Amino acid sequence: QVQLVESGGGLVQIGGSLRLSCAASEYTFTSYAMGWFRRAPGKEREFVAAIAWADGSTYYADSVKGRFTISRDKSKNTEFLEMDVLRPEDTAVYFCAADNRGTTFYTGYYRETSYNYWGQGTQVTVSS
Repeated sequence: QVQLVESGGGLVQIGGSLRLSCAASEYTFTSYAMGWFRRAPGKEREFVAAIAWADGSTYYADSVKGRFTISRDKSKNTEFLEMDVLRPEDTAVYFCAADNRGTTFYTGYYRETSYNYWGQGTQVTVSS
């Protein structure tokens, strides 16, 4: 069973930066898209960003646009989320997700149900 392994979370001050990584455990794993979602305390999990694996097209939630950058390294089956100018409201558990069925083409990159693999989550805390 393929696993998505996240790393890079932690504690950072307001205005600081963090870089999250997510790697598929099997080299042969093929994604159509990978994404990031987050769940803040007391809230539902929400879309953050996604990247189409073939052409690198990117998609962002309005709340992170201009501050977060998603990218991928196809040779390492790894995606990244560079988070800059962090705010307290960015505090959440961040989950990476992968679609290896092509569902994102039909149902969109923003829906949780478009993804069939999920990481275990990594905590990001932005302190004041």
